[in-house]
Amino acid sequence: MDSSPVNWEALDALIIDFAKSENLIEDSSPPSSPSLSSSPSLSSSSYHSRLIIRQIRRSLEAGDVDAAIDLFRAHAPFVLEDHRLLFRLQKQKFIELLREGTTEDRGPAIDYLRTFLAPCALNAYPEAYEEFKHVLLAFIYDKDDQTSPVANEWAEKRRYEIAGLMSSVLRAHLHAYNPIFSMTLRYLISIHKGFCFRQGILSPISDLTERLLLEERDPPAIPQESLYEAQPFDEVDIQALAHAVELTRQGAIDSLRFAKGDLFQAFQNEICRMRLDAAMLDELVREYCIYRGIVESGVQTLSEPLKGNPLESGCYSTQDSSLDVDYSSAKWSNSETSATTDMSSMRGTDVELSKQEVSTAMQVASATISKAQQGVENINGEEKYEIVLGMKELASRGMAAEVLEEINALDPNFFAQNPVLLFQLKQVEFLKLVGLGDHSGALKVACSHLGPLAASDPNLLKPLKETLLSLLRPNEDALVTGLPLHALATSLQVAFGKRLGIEEPQLVRIMKATLYTHTEWFKLQMCKDRFESLLRIDSLKENSTPVLTSLASSKSNTESCNLGSSQVTISSTTRLSDDGGSPNQASSRDVICDENAILKVMEFLALPRADAIHLLAQYNGNAETVIQQIFA
Repeated sequence: MDSSPVNWEALDALIIDFAKSENLIEDSSPPSSPSLSSSPSLSSSSYHSRLIIRQIRRSLEAGDVDAAIDLFRAHAPFVLEDHRLLFRLQKQKFIELLREGTTEDRGPAIDYLRTFLAPCALNAYPEAYEEFKHVLLAFIYDKDDQTSPVANEWAEKRRYEIAGLMSSVLRAHLHAYNPIFSMTLRYLISIHKGFCFRQGILSPISDLTERLLLEERDPPAIPQESLYEAQPFDEVDIQALAHAVELTRQGAIDSLRFAKGDLFQAFQNEICRMRLDAAMLDELVREYCIYRGIVESGVQTLSEPLKGNPLESGCYSTQDSSLDVDYSSAKWSNSETSATTDMSSMRGTDVELSKQEVSTAMQVASATISKAQQGVENINGEEKYEIVLGMKELASRGMAAEVLEEINALDPNFFAQNPVLLFQLKQVEFLKLVGLGDHSGALKVACSHLGPLAASDPNLLKPLKETLLSLLRPNEDALVTGLPLHALATSLQVAFGKRLGIEEPQLVRIMKATLYTHTEWFKLQMCKDRFESLLRIDSLKENSTPVLTSLASSKSNTESCNLGSSQVTISSTTRLSDDGGSPNQASSRDVICDENAILKVMEFLALPRADAIHLLAQYNGNAETVIQQIFA
């Protein structure tokens, strides 16, 4: 399976936002990206609410319903005012009392039944009284009897079901959604799994995704009774939600009812029902942060006191520590301040460095070069990280000569094996000289280095021509407009890191594979993802390679659609093949499929979008004919 390039800078911003939102690093600076905090429902301020939900979940999973009710009373009294939810809590409390008592001592359970459960059953919901009478059978059937009619009531999995239900309700009402990156990861992995299953291919990251995204989901929140008579929702929204998070059509309608018709809130509710292994996610994020220099490599490991992110309300081991763990301080003592500075310096927009910045950069250069002179064989693991990160910092500041000196001291053969990186660094030298007005010096660099490199690799001829065009620009604009230094710094980090034995983080493996399958999936759907902007997927796919060295490539001609508008979709074998899609997903000739026809087939036949388009292509885009043929 192919993979997609990842915009590392966009991923950095999402990861830092995630780590701050989950209190893994101190949030002593402004948000890494203003856009990440633009929506109140996605704000990291929901940390406290997520902690409350976590405590309630753990209480219910342990069978301590009273502790959960106390927390509801203190932080979310609306739950206890909803008789449907209250009845479920009290029914579980009744079972826990029976579980704790003996056959001879059923007094507390009977008292609770008379005082609380029976009165609530009369007003909860139409089926509640029947459920009440059914649960009375627990008096006569033992909890170990797996064949009894109340075996499900006795089962401990019922604790997890009610804990998941309450978590779903609280998340929506308190707007305590998981950080954007956590939701994005759930969504991308879900699509990846579905794509691989549908195409019959083996996922190259199954060793990670099978452990990270679990099969179980929290139960959906229950719409208020007053919303059952809500106005019908747009079929476009119903189908978009149903196929994005694998719901039935009725499930999508119920989710929209609960969200009062807000498609994006319904989507977030459903995405957060998916369950992640929190401890594994924290390890993946920490590995990435160390690789990128966001935290230091010597910080506390997550395998010590922190057994998993306490706020990731998806999956937790029942062996977690007690509820009174202090989660108020950051989990990783880190170099986050310097990391944030490093992130901002990677923008490639500030060419003029202050004297202090130049001094700092030169100190970095001096330190890394002195270590580089030891040779690759004599460098330990932590020093390798320091060298690579120092080199990334220099490259992000446009200090190409220092980077060349450092790398050549470590490995004189590196640039012979990576001529494109050498070309990029020499471009930086060229553009800096142009910026200083030294055109003759710039041309000397072009003649001595850029020209010979382009002569040996024809793909570099076009970037060389574009580089020479910078001679026509105002001097001070040459480097700013010519090269995104953050992309060059990342390319250098990845390539030279591998030379030193530092592999890319596993999280990047996941992102590359899932972004690729996301693109391919929506090629099959022949439409644009309604939710990719919400989850920043579009920014993760933005091309971040250096502009002047990007090699010519054919552009995709995928016919996309905006699900909210009236339009057509063209199904064509040739077009899909050009885009890398599967040729058998379309007919042998162009067929124009009206969006309403696609939705009608999806609705009546409960089919995925790609299958609906495929059928319409066989019957000239006529939805009525397709439906008639299926039921004939």
